[in-house]
Amino acid sequence: MKYSYEFKKDPFGITRIELPEKISIFSDFIEDISTIKEVDEYIGYVKKVLEGVYKDFEITLNATSVNIKKNVTIAEHHYRIDEPLENTIETDEFL
Repeated sequence: MKYSYEFKKDPFGITRIELPEKISIFSDFIEDISTIKEVDEYIGYVKKVLEGVYKDFEITLNATSVNIKKNVTIAEHHYRIDEPLENTIETDEFL
């Protein structure tokens, strides 16, 4: 993996994933996923985009969404006040 990550407990005792600031919105997206079944489903969509089955694919969750394209994936936070509102990562690194 190109990007470092760390798991930490927040003040409420919830384990959170910390990613570098330039891709921090992806941690919000990951934390929005509520079941293993969803994880498997979303990984399947990413693979289908990488394989060319889909040109792109968008997943919208509670506060975040990702737009998956063959080369890059863009995460957007819909309710964040401070910039950045979007982060970009290479799609193969998102997988």
